[in-house]
Amino acid sequence: MNAALPDDVFGAIDTGNTAWVIVSAALVLLMTPALAFFYGGLTRAKAVLNMMMMSFGALGAVTVVYVLWGFSMSFGNTLTGSGDIAGIFSNPFALFGSDQLTQAREVGDATHVVVWGTTGIPALVFMAFQLTFAVLTVALISGAVAERVKFSTWIVFAVAFSTIVYFPLAHMVWGGGLLSGSEDGIAAWMFGTTDGAATVAPIDFAGGTVVHINAGIAALVLALVVGQRRGFGRTAFRPHNIPFVMLGAALLWFGWFGFNAGSELAADATAGLVWINTVAGTAAAMVGWLAVEWFRDKHATSVGAASGVVAGLVAITPACGALTPLGSLLLGLVAGGLSALAIGLKYRFGFDDSLDVVGVHLVSGLWGTIGIGLLAKDTGLLYGHDARQLAVQTVIAVVALAFTGVLTAAIAFALKPLGWRVDREAEFSGIDAAEHAESAYETA
Repeated sequence: MNAALPDDVFGAIDTGNTAWVIVSAALVLLMTPALAFFYGGLTRAKAVLNMMMMSFGALGAVTVVYVLWGFSMSFGNTLTGSGDIAGIFSNPFALFGSDQLTQAREVGDATHVVVWGTTGIPALVFMAFQLTFAVLTVALISGAVAERVKFSTWIVFAVAFSTIVYFPLAHMVWGGGLLSGSEDGIAAWMFGTTDGAATVAPIDFAGGTVVHINAGIAALVLALVVGQRRGFGRTAFRPHNIPFVMLGAALLWFGWFGFNAGSELAADATAGLVWINTVAGTAAAMVGWLAVEWFRDKHATSVGAASGVVAGLVAITPACGALTPLGSLLLGLVAGGLSALAIGLKYRFGFDDSLDVVGVHLVSGLWGTIGIGLLAKDTGLLYGHDARQLAVQTVIAVVALAFTGVLTAAIAFALKPLGWRVDREAEFSGIDAAEHAESAYETA
């Protein structure tokens, strides 16, 4: 378990890159409590603590399993040279517990540590950064089943989903697996390789497939398996605290610069481009969402502005390193409009996606991932290139949908004996009191 790692994974630390990624990891970690405020404000007063606890519960449970086996499953092959399982996941025991990442060697007067590739970043710091992505992805799903799910079952789901779905998908996209640009990936199978890499590589800069399509389709499956809240379609489930929603959106936007710009793993010109693209795409999405509200309802709402911000952040995430600022504005504008229209689909089709995870994360995640094929400055169709990038982006999005959808359904049905739903009385009187013996607000 603590066997020596190969010599070629040791190197000197680049303090600039390391500082950048440590700060970025802290920003991304903030996003999960921010999500708790965003989701908590959108629920009713009698369910706000449970909603926030689902995010905090994911933060606890996923962190533990990521340190134990999650990093090993996602990226272990890169450091150990042990290979992977059919391009889907690495050996969970190769770096179990992550202690091996603390190894160091004295080389002359310098100390060499286990570093991530050629970045000069300690592998422990890279692990910390990636850990925050895993936590947030699981927490995002919780919004689809607000106000009705047992906290204990949710924690078991968080561990099972991260292990069976998230870690493998992270490996497939970022760890050199099936959906990466490696010579063994889908893109290489479609279009061939040059120097061991796909001639047209998939682009997912910071998590369109791994985070948002993944969370969005999982949310849809879970909403279908768990079922509707009692009164869905007849009761007005209004947000109880819109300032919480706005605060959560603001903190998510702030943290997202670590999410996107940090994924460059260096404080360089590309990180600067990513920063500009992130703010441009997000602002344009807010405008797009509010425009739909204005023309449809004659009102531009605070919840709409906050939701538009999140839709834009979702869409720009996979694309932020590949677009120009103008392309980011267009991507974001479309994302905001699409998600504003898509959130009404739950009423048409009868699935209770309580806080619109499907309408925002799945729809904007799909658009952001596929839109790269149109808008990427070097390979996009609208910039005079052929359709190969669009084809690759579409294929990885579809594979991610199928992979997550099937496995999430299997997990959700397997957990049915534990009981997904709180009882009728608990749902009626308030899940906070039933599950946590607390209430958010004391009343006379």
